[in-house]
Amino acid sequence: MTPTPTAAGVTRAAAGAPADGTAAPVAARVRGLRKVFGRTVAVDRIDLDVPTGAVLGMLGPNGSGKTTLIRMLLGLTRPTAGTAELLGSPVPDGAGAVLPSVGALVEGPGFHPFLSGRENLRRAGATEPLLTSRDLPAAVDAALERVGLAGAADRRYRGYSLGMKQRLGLAAVLLVPRRLVVLDEPTNGLDPAGTRDVRRIIAELHAGGATVLVSSHLLAEVEATCTHVAVLQSGSLVASGELRTLLEADAGGLVISTPDVERALPVLRAAGATAFRDGDAVVVADDGPPAPEVIALLVRAGVAVHEARRRRARLEELFARLTEEAR
Repeated sequence: MTPTPTAAGVTRAAAGAPADGTAAPVAARVRGLRKVFGRTVAVDRIDLDVPTGAVLGMLGPNGSGKTTLIRMLLGLTRPTAGTAELLGSPVPDGAGAVLPSVGALVEGPGFHPFLSGRENLRRAGATEPLLTSRDLPAAVDAALERVGLAGAADRRYRGYSLGMKQRLGLAAVLLVPRRLVVLDEPTNGLDPAGTRDVRRIIAELHAGGATVLVSSHLLAEVEATCTHVAVLQSGSLVASGELRTLLEADAGGLVISTPDVERALPVLRAAGATAFRDGDAVVVADDGPPAPEVIALLVRAGVAVHEARRRRARLEELFARLTEEAR
C-alpha cells in the first residue's frame, strides 16, 4: 500500500508495511471494510494490516468504530462492504478453520452467574478444539493463576467484581496457546495492579510470538506495551503504523529547561525561532537557528540553561491532534 499523508503530517499506511514495498506477513487484514447501521456509518472503508508478531493498539474515542471493526474481523458481524482476512483465511466464510488459534475478549466476558470461576472456565475449555479433556484441568489451573484468580476460583461468578469478571474472561483467552489474541478494552474495571497484570500478559504473549490486537482508552498503557497503533475517528482510519515511527515523525525541536523562560522567549524570537513556553521549559521549533546556535544565543544573553534535549512526541499529544483534525 502506498502511504498517504494525513492532515497531521504523519503517515497513513498499512501498519508494518516494509519500506521496500514487499508484502509483510500479516495476522489480520481488512480492505475497504465498511459497516452501516441504518443511516449510521460505523466503519467507513478501512484498510488495515496487523503484522504478524506485532502488538497493535487500536485507539479512538467512543463511537469511533473500534469494536465494530473488531467484530467484523472475528466474523461476529458481517460487513456491509469490503473484505476481512484472519490468519490467512477469509472472514466470515473461512473463519472456522482459524478461530481455534484466535483468543478474543470482546465487549466484556459472559459466563454463567451461578457457576464458580473454575467451573465456568472448564466449560469454556471443553469447547476448545486444541485442548484435550486430559489437559483441561491443568490448563484451567494455569490460566487462573496467570490472571491472579486462583484464590477466588471456587467462588460463584455472580459474586465477582467487574475487575474479577474481566480477569476470568482473560483467563478463557489464555487456556490454549494462540497465534492471535484480540482484547477489547481488557483493563475495563481493573485496579492498577490488574492493569499491570494485563501489561505483563501482553508482554508474555508478544515474547512468545503471538500477535496481539488491543483496543484501549489508556494511552499510557498503549505507549508502554504496543509496537504499532491504529487511530480511528468517526469510523475512519486516520493514521496507522509503527508506534516509534509515528512518534518520531511527530517530534521535532528542542526542549530547554531554564528558570528564565520569560527572558529566553524574546531572545529566541528575535533570532527568528518559533518558541513557546511549556511549564518550566521553552520549546523551540526547527524553523530557526540550529541547536548549538540556539544554546549559544541564550548563554550570551545571560539565560541559565539547565538542560536541552530533542523534543519527543507523546502518544497522548499525537492522538489528540489526529482525532481533532479528523473531525
